Amino acid sequence: MFYKGKTVWITGASSGIGEALSRAFYNEGANLILSSRREEVLQEVKSTLGADDDRIFVLPLDLTQSDTFAEKTREALEHFGQIDVLVNNGGISQRSTVLESELSVIRRLMEINYFGSVGLTKEVLPHMVSRGSGHIIVTSSVAGKIGTKFRSGYAGSKHAVQGFFNSLRQEMYEHNVDVTLLCPGFIKTNISKNALTGDGTNFGKMGDAHSKAMTADEMVDKVMPKIKKAKEEIIITGFKEGLAIWVQRLSPTLLNKILKNTKVT
Repeated sequence: MFYKGKTVWITGASSGIGEALSRAFYNEGANLILSSRREEVLQEVKSTLGADDDRIFVLPLDLTQSDTFAEKTREALEHFGQIDVLVNNGGISQRSTVLESELSVIRRLMEINYFGSVGLTKEVLPHMVSRGSGHIIVTSSVAGKIGTKFRSGYAGSKHAVQGFFNSLRQEMYEHNVDVTLLCPGFIKTNISKNALTGDGTNFGKMGDAHSKAMTADEMVDKVMPKIKKAKEEIIITGFKEGLAIWVQRLSPTLLNKILKNTKVT
């Protein structure tokens, strides 16, 4: 029970990686704050976790409404008295070219994926600094390291996430606050179904790569030991995404040639 007595706040907790992380942290003894837009779905997740309702607080949160973050943080602290781990997991993907993507869609991707994580972190961070301990975890992506077709806005937001939280880590060493970037490749979730197309509507179908990928629970089983050790970056991929990262380090030009003719949906 590694997290017994600790409080973990997870955004995007209603499905996919967020739900799997909620299950893992709960099984490790943590008190949970579960956040996403849909309260009714969060209540369903809560009901599946265990009988100890006192350890789970459902706190609806819309990552596009940064003006609510201060109040939501106050509610979280009032409920459990502390926040030991903040998991910035909420996010949305994209399936559209630059030419067909409205600027408002690209702004929405940045608002949710980047400013949502940055804004909530800024509200929680003073509490962690004052206590001299804490752990900020951010779900980035392999797309935070490699750009591909149909992901310009998404990759841009995740590259921004990488830059911000790598910088934050440097500032937090003296305060004993750890920062972990979680970089998954394709995971079998609804992320492609919920991805935004050029006009902002949902893509609505499971991508081929996602349908053949590991499940969120399988992914979380692999990363939890590293999360417990507060690893600075955790990359969890299938063979192709892992190879792409390796090739990029060796030769970005070669990777671009490979990606040019690779199906990425």
